[in-house]
Parts: sequence; structure tokens; C-alpha cells
Amino acid sequence: MELWHCCSVSCCPDIAIWFIRNSGYLVKFHRMFRFFLLLVLLLPLFSACTPVPVTPLPLVPTTTAALESAAPIDVFFSDPDAPGAQKYRGGPDENLAQAIRSAEFSVDAAFYDLNLWSIRDALIAARKSGIQVRIVAETDHLDEAEFQDLLNAGIKIIDDRRDSLMHNKFVVIDGTDVWTGSMNFTTAGAYRNDNNLLHIRSRQLAENYTTEFNEMFIQKMFGDDIIAGTPNPVFTLDGTQIENYFSPDDGAADAIIAALQTAEESISFLAFSFTSDPIADILLQQAAEGVEIAGVFERRQYESNTGGEFDRLAAAGLDVRLDGNRYSMHHKVFIIDGQTVITGSYNFSRSAEQRNDENVLIIHNPAIAALYLVEFNRIFALASPSR
Repeated sequence: MELWHCCSVSCCPDIAIWFIRNSGYLVKFHRMFRFFLLLVLLLPLFSACTPVPVTPLPLVPTTTAALESAAPIDVFFSDPDAPGAQKYRGGPDENLAQAIRSAEFSVDAAFYDLNLWSIRDALIAARKSGIQVRIVAETDHLDEAEFQDLLNAGIKIIDDRRDSLMHNKFVVIDGTDVWTGSMNFTTAGAYRNDNNLLHIRSRQLAENYTTEFNEMFIQKMFGDDIIAGTPNPVFTLDGTQIENYFSPDDGAADAIIAALQTAEESISFLAFSFTSDPIADILLQQAAEGVEIAGVFERRQYESNTGGEFDRLAAAGLDVRLDGNRYSMHHKVFIIDGQTVITGSYNFSRSAEQRNDENVLIIHNPAIAALYLVEFNRIFALASPSR
């Protein structure tokens, strides 16, 4: 211990001699000490620059490939005259089936009817891949083989179990994408009848349809078990105003009438079933004020139903016709001034307004309206003005 308390080499000659003889080793030791000291000081800097692998927590997707697509609205029309129609190939169902197969975590579907294998197989594949698949169905069609195949695959189906109809035809995928329109998911709906199917990428619209779906699937509330709680009845999607209503909840007829009252130049319509006096009254009123009215009624519905509006409108001089499809003209569409489209599952009838589960979209977009006008003109050209 006394060595380290010595204050001068001269006072300890033996130690001084030792330092002189070993000075070379001391220099080397000093240099090594300085190197290791520098390494210790720099080590934290090197470790800070080294990436540390981290296993991310699983997250619910905040977007999907479909949502990132450029166009927020796609429109599809069935084409009974298409080359593949007789073989049930190439129809709108194939687009929906691909979307179902691409689902990331959930598929909710409300089916009035189902016998398309493309949709059945896509739903079963989604279920097998771990996607949550839930279905609401119309009781009258639940015994069909395709519904039974879904049940056998472990997919839960809730049916309405009442005299009124669960008449919706919509699918919500991943809480972001809505598919809806007039098309039943059947071979006739996609390949024989005239129908439309929309694909809309919108969280707000998906929230609306999911809310309606949960009323039926979870709360088992159908028809006139009414909850008027659509979260986003009017919203804007990329500059397009969209209105969304469900019946009997939301007073869809009033919304349709209000839209028709805005017409200044023209109203064109395609109607599978049209027995609503209030809607016919507005058409007559608008025609009297100079708005050009043209429409096509489904022939077999006209011939079999009582209370239809065809004769009344024709007698007033409106240009209304009966369709020429040898199967069915199944659209429920109004096109207003070439600017606005009304479509959905909602027939223009009292049952649709007061009893059945239905959905309506009012889309204020001239580009979308132009697509529907092309379809209208095709059907109008094949229609006849009388029996």
C-alpha cells in the first residue's frame, strides 16, 4: 500500500529501477488500456445503431386492397344476352366471389335467396381460412341446398322467421366494402334477369349496413321491429353525396319522393314491382310541370299483380312500357336529370315500405347516372308500349 503513497521516484530507488526496466511493457499496457477504454465508451453508440428485431402485435386491418383502389364506386349489370350467360359464367357474381375470397377478417351477408355456387364456394373458402362469416337469410329459401352447404361448413345463418320478407341482397366485407343492388345471388339473378350490383368502398356506408345487419343477426329484429338508427344516412364519398335508407326503419318512400321532386328535366325508371300510389302521384305531378317521364315495368308483374301503376301512368300520357326480357326485368331504379340514381332492393310498393327488410341508395353522381342510363336505354329499346 505504501507504494501508491510515495510522492517521488527519488524516495524509492527500487521502485524507480523497476519502472525503468519495465517501461516498454508499461507503454504497451497503457496503449491497450486506452484502446479498451475507447471501445467501452463507443459500445453504446454501436448498439444504438443496430436494429433490434421486434415481433409486431396482430392488428385489425385499417385498410384493404379494395379500399385502396382508385374508384370508390363500381357498377355491374347482368347481361342475359352475354355469350357466357347460358353457362353461368362471366356475370357480376364473379367479381363479388373474388372479393369474398380476398377478405381479410370478416364477411357479413344478407341473402334473400342464394343458389350461385361461386358465392357459396367463396364463403366456404373464407370460413376455412379463418375469416368470420355471418349470414342473414329469408326463411322461405333456407331449405335450398346452397344454404344447407353453408350450414354444414359451420357458417352461422339467422333467418327472419316471419311472413314479411327479408328482401335485402347485400354483403359487407372487412367493414369497408359494401356490395348491394337489385341482384339476388342466384343463377337467374346474375344471368337471366336484368339486375344491377354496386360495389362501394366506404367505411361510413359499411357502418350503416353493418348496423342493419347486426339488428337482424344479433338482435333478431326483422320487418316492423323498427330501430331507426342508421349512423350515416347522408354522407359524401370523394365528392359524391350518397343517401342510404333502410325500410321499414327510415321512411325510404319519403326520401325517394323528395329526390323525385327535385327533377327539372327528366325521370327515367325501371320497376320490377310498382304499386306505390304516392310515388306514382309525384311522377304525374312532375309530368304536369314539364318533366319528361319514361319508364319500363316488368311484364309478368304487371300481368299478375293488382294495384299496379302502369295503366294509370299510361292513361296520363307518360311513356311507359312493358319489358322484353323473356325472364324478368328485376331492377328498382330511378334516374333523375341524368345526375342522380336511386337503386337497391326496394320495390316501389307498400310491402317494401312497411313490412319487408329493404335497403335504398340515392347516389348523386352524373357519371354513375350515365351508366344507369345506358342500361335504361337498352331495356327501354327492347320494351313494348302496350300488352
